[in-house]
Amino acid sequence: MKWIKQHNITASEVMIVMEHTGLYSYCFEHFLHEHHIAFCKVNPYAVKRSMGLVRGKSDKIDARRLANYGFKERQTLTIEPVAGKELQRLQLLFTTRERLVKHKAALLNAVSEYRNIGLAASDLIMTTHTRVIKSFEKEIERLQGEMDAIVQGNPSIKQNQCLLQSIKGVGKVLSIATIIKTRNFTRFQNARKFACFCGTAPFEHTSGSSIRGKTKVSQLADKTMKTLLDLSAKSAIQYDKELKDYYLRRTESGKSKMSTINIVRNKILYRMFAVVKRQTPYVENYLQTA
Repeated sequence: MKWIKQHNITASEVMIVMEHTGLYSYCFEHFLHEHHIAFCKVNPYAVKRSMGLVRGKSDKIDARRLANYGFKERQTLTIEPVAGKELQRLQLLFTTRERLVKHKAALLNAVSEYRNIGLAASDLIMTTHTRVIKSFEKEIERLQGEMDAIVQGNPSIKQNQCLLQSIKGVGKVLSIATIIKTRNFTRFQNARKFACFCGTAPFEHTSGSSIRGKTKVSQLADKTMKTLLDLSAKSAIQYDKELKDYYLRRTESGKSKMSTINIVRNKILYRMFAVVKRQTPYVENYLQTA
């Protein structure tokens, strides 16, 4: 703020360009919102690809490169909106929960390995792991409880979660994750853009008449959402008759199972955006479409 005043610049004329750094920029973002200073978070990979051949690296050089990138792309950069307190809190709780779930899974795998080599359940190593696992389960339950309380206290989030869970294959975890990532369906204009973010949107790989690569998804993706959508798709093809018949029909004709599951992932994703846009629960119309 001192630097801005020294250069006779008003806060509304400033645009801060920064890389995604997670919690490291949390307080700084809050400060910028308080002082009504616009900012945009960009993908470091996009900045690096835009620079061409470069040599050398330092904090000053990186800052200058970010500034140059922001100036060149100023017409396409999107200003980061103010996120609601409930969504911010949900994001922190969800991230913490995911971390504990991963640690719990690692401990369960360790217990299984110890059991395979012959350790008794009463062994100190086994009992230690068991106690820690139970502690993690208790804390995960507490985190989930506060998340549920936030959802119940916000009518818009509660409504959208109920709509999402009306779709077979979409449970509590995926619905909350989707609401957080889309900022309650205000961050992405349509399902296709969110599919690109999740890494489920297929892209063509061709060039002239010589290169005819397979259409495939990009590795630049939100891994958490991609994993949750994968689990959702595998659940949906078990319990949703329309998706199950589609999966069987396509795989029996010789199509790849993975590409078919990815199509199911996108179908679920498009259904989620559809029910939120219409504000009506999902209704199975398998008989009508058949």
